[in-house]
Amino acid sequence: MDAAALKAMQAPVKDAYRDDAEKALITLRAHGSIDDQSIACKVETGRAIAVAGLHPATGGSGLELCSGDMLLEALVACAGVTLKAVATALEFKLGGATVEAEGDLDFRGTLGVAKDAPVGFRSIRLAFNLDTDEPQERIDTLLKLTERYCVVFQTINTKPELSVTASAA
Repeated sequence: MDAAALKAMQAPVKDAYRDDAEKALITLRAHGSIDDQSIACKVETGRAIAVAGLHPATGGSGLELCSGDMLLEALVACAGVTLKAVATALEFKLGGATVEAEGDLDFRGTLGVAKDAPVGFRSIRLAFNLDTDEPQERIDTLLKLTERYCVVFQTINTKPELSVTASAA
């Protein structure tokens, strides 16, 4: 897809959102069910069922997906799609790219071993390896816009309002 095709595809959507901001507000949903045989949660991904379980560092078998890995995978997926869309819109010469994310966890926090150990990632690093001969200033612009428009990156970066509820069936 080239820049003109991308702009043509997105133009009616952008116009609709400019005309009525309410149309841009959508709610995405995820659904899962607790596995009754093991410590796992079956998450419906839209394509298949992903079974998440305990990471081996918390006593898990390693046979199920780790939610922390899934968070990094979501970041890589979103950042990669965003990078490609931004590169296309900018007519940035990109032969290919790889995206990697890594994050540091202290599992003492999630296991309740040390109250001073944080629960969650201490740091996350996102890296792109670009096949391009574009000048550094264009690469910097690509990266800046990718950060700006990547939903997962911005969600992690700005911490949305969170709420938790529970109800008995």
